[in-house]
Amino acid sequence: MPTFTAPDRTELAFHVFGDGEPLLCLPGGPMCASTYLGDLGGLSRHRRLVVLDLRGTGGSALPADPASYRCDRQVEDVEALRLHLGLERIDLLAHSASGDLALLYAARYPERIRSLVLVTARARALGVDFPVEGRKEAVELRAGEPWFESTRGAREAVWGGTATEADWDAMIPFSYGRWDAAARQHVASCADAYNDEAAPLFAAEGAFDPESARAALAELAAPVLFVAGDVDTGPRPEAAREVAALLPGCEVVVQAGTAHYPWLDDAEAFNRTVRTFLDRVRA
Repeated sequence: MPTFTAPDRTELAFHVFGDGEPLLCLPGGPMCASTYLGDLGGLSRHRRLVVLDLRGTGGSALPADPASYRCDRQVEDVEALRLHLGLERIDLLAHSASGDLALLYAARYPERIRSLVLVTARARALGVDFPVEGRKEAVELRAGEPWFESTRGAREAVWGGTATEADWDAMIPFSYGRWDAAARQHVASCADAYNDEAAPLFAAEGAFDPESARAALAELAAPVLFVAGDVDTGPRPEAAREVAALLPGCEVVVQAGTAHYPWLDDAEAFNRTVRTFLDRVRA
């Protein structure tokens, strides 16, 4: 597994899938090892995926200072990877919580971004959150599922703010467009992938300055694609459009029948959307 050294001397690892022009990929969680991304449903047949293990996850070392898990402080890890690869500009893809990391990188190094792909991404960096009302609406879209009624107690606990770990586990099917064997296998593969110490520190106080980030990204010249799932509990399509309104040149594609992992729910549609966008950027 290839490695490089972050500015604070932490050794970080990345994985490479496929050939062609590189697409740097950031995993979410927050602070989940990158294995759950796989090769993004076969996207590696079209681009060389360079998938970073964030510090303290997967093959990357634990940092000496746990405060360095904070999202804004990991921006320099992404920049160090760019330098290690010898790239003048990068195509950057971020999933879920790492949407914040990608946005902060783009705000700090706008000249280094050739294109940005946000996949069911968070945008607390821009002051955009996912309200409970939207999550409830998304959950009700799944009322016809055979497992829906079994989540009643967990839903009530989550909406009431009394959820246990078991309640959150019971809500996992809502993260997938199809709760089938492939989804269950994907959940199992993530079981030990999280850095439980790092996760709450990712968005610690001081990580985000939405006003500054909005101002910086209002001038972003690079094209942006936001892929949202039509049954995802967060971000809902309307949240994706709210983010897009803050980024010049941002288009939103709402992928039908998908939730938080669109490359699993419909790999063909996901690959077609991302590939078409990246090919247009390259042309």
